[in-house]
Amino acid sequence: MSRVRVLVAGASIAGPALAHWLHRRGAEVTVVERAPGLRPGGQAVDARGVTREVIRRMGLDAAVRAARTETAGAHTVAADGTVLETFRAEDDGGDGYISEIEILRGDLSQVLYDDTRDGVEYVFGDRIAELVQDADGVDVAFAGGDRRRFDLVVGADGLHSALRAMVFGPHERFVRHLGHVMAFYSVPNEFGLDRWLVEHQEPGRSAMLRPIGDATRAMAMFSFTAPDFDVDHRDVEGQKRLLREQVAGLGWRTPEILAHLDGTPDFYLDQVAQVVLDRWSSGRVALLGDAAFSSSPLSGQGTGLALVGAYLLAGELAAAGWDPAAGFAGYETRMRSFVEANQEIGRLHAHIRDGGEPDGEGLTELIDRALNGVELPDYAGVPDSRAAVQG
Repeated sequence: MSRVRVLVAGASIAGPALAHWLHRRGAEVTVVERAPGLRPGGQAVDARGVTREVIRRMGLDAAVRAARTETAGAHTVAADGTVLETFRAEDDGGDGYISEIEILRGDLSQVLYDDTRDGVEYVFGDRIAELVQDADGVDVAFAGGDRRRFDLVVGADGLHSALRAMVFGPHERFVRHLGHVMAFYSVPNEFGLDRWLVEHQEPGRSAMLRPIGDATRAMAMFSFTAPDFDVDHRDVEGQKRLLREQVAGLGWRTPEILAHLDGTPDFYLDQVAQVVLDRWSSGRVALLGDAAFSSSPLSGQGTGLALVGAYLLAGELAAAGWDPAAGFAGYETRMRSFVEANQEIGRLHAHIRDGGEPDGEGLTELIDRALNGVELPDYAGVPDSRAAVQG
């Protein structure tokens, strides 16, 4: 199929990463994002294990490393600030608690967008309102009134994927709440942070401050247990009320961090959850990243799954001559075990935060499968407009 037309929903990380590979394989790519622009800030995300090789094959190793938080390590502290435990970025070959490549979600999104914007059409401030697929393509109606036809559509629109709900069924069928909630937002760096993350933990909740590239700012994070979670993910004021209620009385520097809650430009709160589907495709529509297989922030591998999945999805489609049945099947076959290992890691960390003990037997093997347990084919013979990068 010449110049296959692919619509990708979502412009955070999975979407632009997929756009990179689809464009290199010869597709004509449109990315639609309901937000008016890229979302800044967010939590720090990591590139561990095989994910680093995907970044290298993208030709983005230097750009990603230049945007790193350059966190030297982490301290856990008592309420009075006394250091209880220390972790360093070089631990475990750079794949430890603090990853060698650690970057704010918004900064990685910017790197991916800058890399693709000249060869990919981005449509911000719009969304898919309706789609109808047949044997030859997908007719898409956008909320802004445009109507277009594509050969394939991919939902990379996150945990609360609207495309997943539209094609696969309601949110509740696939999202598994792990009993925790996390919140992130930037604050002035009035805490003396200098390349070290600092975290205070109490039973069922924690507060954290971490440095970012801008030395005048810092990223705050709170987590707390919540067996049930029913706050709308777009009700920001309701989320802030919930956060204040849940961390009231939490020690250390919590009151100082909360003092900046109303003035922050990038507040984000959501449940810690996983997405579990039997299949990641239906006809000519597929899912990628958190929309398909969220492993939760507790796995530390959400970004890795998105980047690896983007490489494999584009590669398998191109290798199959853009036949959706064969391409999507190959993508699922290659990714499934990798996803399951990372989701198991996420559940394990939730269990530990609930006060449970890790089962040491088989843990080393599980971690290795979660970091490196996926093959990255070279896709020799598949079109690649930037093949020299892979050399």
